[in-house]
This record gives sequence, structure tokens and C-alpha cells, in this order.
Amino acid sequence: MNRTLQRRPRVRLDVASYKQLRLQMFQRDSWRCQSCGSMSNLEVHHARFRSQQGDDTDQNLITLCSRCHKQLHR
Repeated sequence: MNRTLQRRPRVRLDVASYKQLRLQMFQRDSWRCQSCGSMSNLEVHHARFRSQQGDDTDQNLITLCSRCHKQLHR
């Protein structure tokens, strides 16, 4: 049986819109890493990577510090 995979369109924002979304995620997450609680060197992590069809939506993003973000990608 040969099934065609149906892909949903990914939401990928332009640079200015993504910058705004990042700020919204930081605010939503109280400017804290959601893993260790740090308030410095914050980054936004995609729970489902873009390379795995993850998109730029608030449901797919979480605030992490650079240290926790690196550890997660190892």
C-alpha cells in the first residue's frame, strides 16, 4: 500500500515577526529559562525542530538559557 504523506504547511515567520514572537515568548515565560530558572542568556527553543517540520508558533516554542539549550541539543 503506497500512501502519500500529507504535510501540513509550516508556519515560518519573517525576521521582524520572529523577533517579536521571541519577545512574546520571553514575556510569557517570565524572562526565565524554563529548565533551570536562569534569567540570563535567554534563547527560544523549538520543541519540535524546524528540520522535523516544527513551526514558529507559540505552542512549539519555549524559553531556555544558552546552557540548557546547548545541553538539550547534545
